[in-house]
Amino acid sequence: MSSYLEFKEKMLQAPEVKKEYDALAPEFDTIQAMIDARKSQNLTQEDLSARTGITQADISRIERGTRNPRLNMLKRLASDLGMQLRLEFIPKSV
Repeated sequence: MSSYLEFKEKMLQAPEVKKEYDALAPEFDTIQAMIDARKSQNLTQEDLSARTGITQADISRIERGTRNPRLNMLKRLASDLGMQLRLEFIPKSV
């Protein structure tokens, strides 16, 4: 196991850290879904920028989690990737 994964596992044992980490799950999931969709089409951030008209810098910021995109931007990204955006409300697991 990598030292990062070991560190993460150790840190997540602290209840306050786990709570904050879990609170960010929707952001992490959105970022990962966008990266996965882009990569599934063998697109670079620059390619996606050309396709969507969203700057490569903004795409990078979204993927790094330093920019929080509005719903309209996510819908545009999905559409320009030939995909449909779907949001779900699911029961919390206890």
